[in-house]
Amino acid sequence: MVARRFFWLLFILCLPFTSFSSPDARVEIYNIRYWTHPNFTRIVIDTGKLREYVYKELSNPDRIYVDVYQAKLNPILHGKNILVNNEYISQIRIAQKTTSTVRTVADLDFEKIKHYRVYHLFDPFRIVIDIYPQIGRTGSPSTKSSTPPKPTEEGYTMIRQLGLGIRRVVIDPGHGGSDPGCVGKKGLKEKDVVLQVSLLLKKLLSTRKDLEVILTRETDISMSLDDRPVIANQKQADLFISIHANALPNTRFSGVETFYLNFSRDPKVNEIAARENATSTKNIGEMTEIIKKIVRNSKIVESKELAKRIQKQLVKQLSQKYSGINSLGVKGGPLWVLIGGEMPSVLVEISYLSNPRDEARLSSPQYLQEVARGIYDGILEYIHSLGKG
Repeated sequence: MVARRFFWLLFILCLPFTSFSSPDARVEIYNIRYWTHPNFTRIVIDTGKLREYVYKELSNPDRIYVDVYQAKLNPILHGKNILVNNEYISQIRIAQKTTSTVRTVADLDFEKIKHYRVYHLFDPFRIVIDIYPQIGRTGSPSTKSSTPPKPTEEGYTMIRQLGLGIRRVVIDPGHGGSDPGCVGKKGLKEKDVVLQVSLLLKKLLSTRKDLEVILTRETDISMSLDDRPVIANQKQADLFISIHANALPNTRFSGVETFYLNFSRDPKVNEIAARENATSTKNIGEMTEIIKKIVRNSKIVESKELAKRIQKQLVKQLSQKYSGINSLGVKGGPLWVLIGGEMPSVLVEISYLSNPRDEARLSSPQYLQEVARGIYDGILEYIHSLGKG
């Protein structure tokens, strides 16, 4: 009997320790990324699951840190240092501070910092650090004009009644990073085309001293649909312009069209909405709240007005130098990138990558310049309709 007990005791002691250990409750931090906009730098810590975190600033040397609890670092991120090429942040560091805490540090100069924000977003869970420099382009109000605003088809909106103008424009190049968007038969990617057009449009708008222009992305980075209108809201933008290129199974289909946020019964519009919204992380249980957001959107009338003017000028500009430019009109649609914006917002489909002629034109720098010029003229016409500019 004693021998048998000794045998079982020896057997238990020899079992691997992991057989008795509890599952690892730590979440794995699998990515850290950043990008610098004209007026701020954003750092994103991807955790994927909800976790408690704290943040604090320290001096000598100046830095901001965020500690994420019940977390472990992916091995590829151990000791990772990211050099940041701007005047107010020198580098970003991430490390396993303790066995259950991961610390991210932004080394910076507080004398050059105006303020910063640390907050989180869901679906998937991620922690965001926005750092704003002291010196930046703040813009100036549009030049006051004695010309009264023109009414829309529905009359004078609150924007026009209050005599409000345009100072800050956010341009959103669609897709990016791991999301190429539509891809033409010859391999031309939507994400690359719309970024080029957005940079050209920014250059045109920046010639006006009364306008400040911000891009949601200036390089080939991944960006969720949710973050795009959030940036516009955070920057208190007056206009939001999302730029895309389209595609359909029917390769003969071509043209340009402009969308604003609304419901639609048009099957083609709903097909486009389904394709553009494909990367959304929202769930069916959130549909009621999403519909309420669309219904509550008081900027629908102004968004439609902006869309009409951009569509008109875009078609006009392209038709001057290119034949067969089809105007597919202005349409309302439930496009996710337009939901949540607190300003007039439109989505411009600049051509069809699925059409061979359109794809060839979209690969031409001259055509992209004309597209940017047409959108630019439409924005200016809209500003003038407000009695400004």
